[in-house]
Amino acid sequence: MPRVSANIGILFRELGFLDRFAAAARAGFQAVECWTPYEHPVAEVKRRIADAGIPLIGINTAMGGRKGDMGLAGVPGREAEFDQLIAQSLDYGAALGVRHVHVMAGAIDGFSEEEGLATMRRNLARAVKRAEAAGITLVIEPVNRVDRPTYLLASSARAAEIIDAVGSPRLKMMFDFFHLQIMEGDVIRRFERLMPKIGHVQFAAVPNRAEPDQGELNFAWILGEIDRLGWGGYVGAEYQPRGTTESGLGWLKKFNLL
Repeated sequence: MPRVSANIGILFRELGFLDRFAAAARAGFQAVECWTPYEHPVAEVKRRIADAGIPLIGINTAMGGRKGDMGLAGVPGREAEFDQLIAQSLDYGAALGVRHVHVMAGAIDGFSEEEGLATMRRNLARAVKRAEAAGITLVIEPVNRVDRPTYLLASSARAAEIIDAVGSPRLKMMFDFFHLQIMEGDVIRRFERLMPKIGHVQFAAVPNRAEPDQGELNFAWILGEIDRLGWGGYVGAEYQPRGTTESGLGWLKKFNLL
């Protein structure tokens, strides 16, 4: 079965951020990932990673400095700010040994979807050169518009188009089963078709984004299928626990992931 990473941006939130690395390791996760860790000094995060004996595999770019920002990759007129966010995430990620940086696309606000996606292609074409130099992969994630109605990137096909247009092995897709089941369905055949373009996988129950032991997707079967298809990377648990994180971790044993 695949190796499982805990997204400590949303898991173990009953603890302070810096204590979540050790908690994830104790729970049996093989790695951690998070959203925006930039308020914490790199040296302290690095120490917590080492003490816990667990790798930090992924982080996100920061959202941006204005109310309502959801990233800046596809926001026309804010290219200079986007470049600063990329530099921040790659510097931070390189110091901590991350494998990938999730580049947040942004919210549609005063511009068309096509304008935003064109801006995103241009921005990523610049950003990927920095990522190549740092040895880090950038990932872009289609996000469902039920929960985030204005999020720019909502389609796996549009994400694939951007990846093909940029044409770098350091730009891949974040395939989140939660978001793509809501937007598109047919997730396993879609995963198989897109696998050469996929850089990371995430999951949560659909439709309530809770532990993956309920809902309309059978994750015990899905995890077995992506293993059968040859997925060699981690899969990221990015869900909202129904209670405390620890009290809801029975699915790890149930799915033979411990």
